[in-house]
Amino acid sequence: MAMASACGQLCMRCRGSLSSKTAVWRCYSHVRHLIPRTRQLLKSFDGLFITKRLASTQTGLSWKQQMCCYSDLAEKHLTADAKDNKHTKELTKTSITQITNTLMPSTDVLSMTEHPAFLDLDDAAESSALEEICDEEAISISVPSSLPPTSTSLRDYVEKSETLSKLVELGVNLWKLEQRPNVGSMLLRLDFKTDVAPRLMFLKEIGVKDSCFGYIITHNPFVLCENIENLQDRVTYLKSRKFSSETVASMVSRAPYLLNFNVKRLDNRLGFYQQQLQLSASNTRNLVARLPKLLCVSLEPVKENLKVCEIELGFKQNEIQHIVVAVPKVLTANKRKLTQIFDFLHNTMKVPHYLIAKFPQVLNTKYLRVRERHLFLEYLQKAQYDPTLPNYISLDRMVSLPDEAFCTELALSTVEDFYLFQKTL
Repeated sequence: MAMASACGQLCMRCRGSLSSKTAVWRCYSHVRHLIPRTRQLLKSFDGLFITKRLASTQTGLSWKQQMCCYSDLAEKHLTADAKDNKHTKELTKTSITQITNTLMPSTDVLSMTEHPAFLDLDDAAESSALEEICDEEAISISVPSSLPPTSTSLRDYVEKSETLSKLVELGVNLWKLEQRPNVGSMLLRLDFKTDVAPRLMFLKEIGVKDSCFGYIITHNPFVLCENIENLQDRVTYLKSRKFSSETVASMVSRAPYLLNFNVKRLDNRLGFYQQQLQLSASNTRNLVARLPKLLCVSLEPVKENLKVCEIELGFKQNEIQHIVVAVPKVLTANKRKLTQIFDFLHNTMKVPHYLIAKFPQVLNTKYLRVRERHLFLEYLQKAQYDPTLPNYISLDRMVSLPDEAFCTELALSTVEDFYLFQKTL
């Protein structure tokens, strides 16, 4: 208050003599020398208290506002008084000391804090949320534990997320899901009670076993985001096509993406296989029930394999139909693997088309298995695959029997001899 009062007196004295340019310059010089001292004092008190209001309403301005006012007033006349620069040098140490003593009474900082003017300050007030703090204070602030803002693994969230912890209990492999883009963030946004639990209950109601939940969600986490009404419509459609409830549950368990496709797509897929292979409705249902993946995969590889069987491998339409109904995986098999096995069977083993079509399981076996067993039978001079000749060896048994049964029943040898022969290949 003493500082504000002294400043007010100085302002009145300056106003009375503003008609004189010399007086204006002298006032500005006094204020200019006073500002650094004032800023130093204000800086020493900064952070110790926040003023509520000035007790007196006479001045209406704070200390800093008054000083800015005096400074602006002097700067207006600074250019016009450039000729009077000599007067600034005539200011003596005595005059500076007198002004300083007038504005700043000789009291130390500790005594000023005890002045009655400071008793109204709200020293106990809490810090504002917008108040700037230093780095040391920011580091010392304790933040309550929560979900990590970013992470490369879902395991960092399992203990904090009810959804992830429940999915782990169901047998979901989170390490597989976190490798897929945007799947991890999707799972974290799901609520277990409102999003996950209703879908699991739906799967249970249509006959899916609890042990299959982990496999289904691991391969198709997006089923947790599907509308339950849409899921119900797709199941209803499959049942309308005379798929039994047990068959639908089995298809969903083995082809997790099945329920993600709308009714129109499912209907188009069933129609494609029925028309392309010229199958009856019963055989079409049997084909799809044995390999429900056919309703989910792209049709382009299927069409390509059908062309390969017809053009490159030379099978007839009825032979292709028999092969596909017996071994549906031929439709989704790798083209290179399919042609490699056929080439060895037909060109090396000299097996005709009709025998391959009669035992199509040979097209679904491993190439190395067929090669090793044929070469072993050839070494023993027992590689005879014509059913019209003696010592006939069935292709089906040759590729399906385990090593011991193959050696003792077909090769009439020992497993040890067969393993030793394999080392020579």
